[in-house]
Amino acid sequence: MKRREFLTNAALIGASSTLGIAAPAILTSCSTQEKAKRYTSEELGMYSFVDIAPDGKPLRGALIGCGDRGTGAAIQFLNGGPHVSIVALADVFPDRMSRCVDILKKESNNDVPESNRFLGFDAYKKIMAMPDVDVVLLCTPTHFRPEQFKAAVEAGKHVFMEKPCAVDPAGIRTVIAAAKVAEIKELTVVTGNQRRHHRDYWEAYVQVKNGLIGDVVSAAAHWNQGAWWNRFPRKEWSDMEYCIRNWFNIKWLSGDHFLDQAIHNIDVVTWFLGDVPLQATGFGGRAQRLTGDIFDFFSVDYTYNNNRKMLATARQIDGCDTNIGERIYGTKGVAIFNVNEGVRIEDYAGNVVWTYDYKARPIKDPYHQEHIHLVESIRLGKKINQAQDLAYSTQVAILGREAAYTGKAITWDEIMASPLRYGPDTYELGALPDYHEGVAPKPGRAPEMPT
Repeated sequence: MKRREFLTNAALIGASSTLGIAAPAILTSCSTQEKAKRYTSEELGMYSFVDIAPDGKPLRGALIGCGDRGTGAAIQFLNGGPHVSIVALADVFPDRMSRCVDILKKESNNDVPESNRFLGFDAYKKIMAMPDVDVVLLCTPTHFRPEQFKAAVEAGKHVFMEKPCAVDPAGIRTVIAAAKVAEIKELTVVTGNQRRHHRDYWEAYVQVKNGLIGDVVSAAAHWNQGAWWNRFPRKEWSDMEYCIRNWFNIKWLSGDHFLDQAIHNIDVVTWFLGDVPLQATGFGGRAQRLTGDIFDFFSVDYTYNNNRKMLATARQIDGCDTNIGERIYGTKGVAIFNVNEGVRIEDYAGNVVWTYDYKARPIKDPYHQEHIHLVESIRLGKKINQAQDLAYSTQVAILGREAAYTGKAITWDEIMASPLRYGPDTYELGALPDYHEGVAPKPGRAPEMPT
């Protein structure tokens, strides 16, 4: 769908309520009575944060997407608990498959049989048909994730799903529907929004829910860093191969870095506010990026119920200051999260009123911790299903991205109802006529030249 058609088509379809889509119960504002209640960490759903998942029935996993992140996730799954293994792999490219096989052998002594190594865009379907696969790790470029998640749930597999979970509203609706089926089937779904697997974030969440900063009134979410990785076109690559190998910089595959990176911070705010925005306005652009068709900076202003606000920014440009973290502002103080400074709560005089005790409870690598939670959930029957939470956080990011792409204020109901879908309808290694290298979205119009 063309970007310029988004607002018109969304308005024609109408609000999300007409589609039967509504935010889950957790995404509602707290009443005064609820705010007065004191919550325990158990009541709020805090995870165990054990150092290793318990032993139990062997768990056989399959990795779909054998790139760097997928291979890393497979290693972390193998280290999540005893008697777990990777028994099958799926990817589009043989070189990535071979590299993944070698790393799994070298680092984890895990050898995937050649008969269980599947290549092609439909390779994931062969894994879903394997009855001896218990868990699938979904680590392909984001565009492919909704249909693969749906297929995993239909096949009755437990899932680790990387973030974000979709690049457009059409994909979000697929994920939300599949998440509800996964809940009925009592499947575990752990997602890669790893800040929800930080114990310091959880301890701060308990403090915020119990009123230490008062009523939450606004928030800030930032992922501002230097330039990210690029792959440059080669003569021997088709358009499709180039796009997939350079997927992070390709809009239809990654959804832009406002999704792929800033989703971490936006998810924290969605979690702590317990709400979704009413609308977003924003801007962004392309100043220094070398490849692809995405922006390299964003600034989005979100408006919530009761005049609450969130400012979300994202930038990937060398030579600029780094700022990665979140702030939750209340009537009494602010919860501060920073990748370099840790987690603390201050009052508005600058006094630290609470801080996480890192010496007493060191933080385990959250990329590892999320797989411990995955294995623990399956083996102990302590069901975790983060898919719907990730879907709503991803949709918040999509809302902001589209506001920046179009230069228009967009409401939550419009984005939920929108038919917007990025990417081709069929997948094959060939030409992509609708993709144009270096051509990013341009909001508005240029001024008219004087005659």
